[in-house]
Amino acid sequence: MPSLDRADPVILGHILHEHHELHTLLQSVREAVEPASEAPQQPEQKQRSSRKGSLANCKPEPPAGCQRIAAALSALRDHLAEHFRQEETGGFIEESLARLPRLAAEARRVLSEHPDLLAEADRLIEQSSRGDIPATGWTTLCHDVDQFASRLLDHERRENNVVQQGYNEDLGLGDE
Repeated sequence: MPSLDRADPVILGHILHEHHELHTLLQSVREAVEPASEAPQQPEQKQRSSRKGSLANCKPEPPAGCQRIAAALSALRDHLAEHFRQEETGGFIEESLARLPRLAAEARRVLSEHPDLLAEADRLIEQSSRGDIPATGWTTLCHDVDQFASRLLDHERRENNVVQQGYNEDLGLGDE
């Protein structure tokens, strides 16, 4: 049996895969919105700016742009729903709590964010599914997508912190 103060490589591999998939889907959402950004960018600039909230300055696009955004958001939302379901029904957070019960308050806070994040994704899908969005609505949509991405990444950082603490902290079990 592996020591409790060492992370199981299979579990860590699964966590890394889940987060890679989440970040890939989130990047797809950003890329669905970015074609409407004001100025073309070099790849390095695009990567940097996509992390800094460049989506708030996008221009209106035809209905195809709305469909592209709605599809990317729907794929992300589906992934989040499954990801959250797994966490809420005995996932890695629960295992972290079994290892380190003092993480309970932070774990509850992280888990309590799930319904709001899913509701926000649903709202953005509905908003982008309308088709022909006026210029002011398009700017709002881009800003809202950017804010959602930031909130989701903050949530994931807090979630990772709980899991990492639960799997990596020396519990003082005398495993010399």
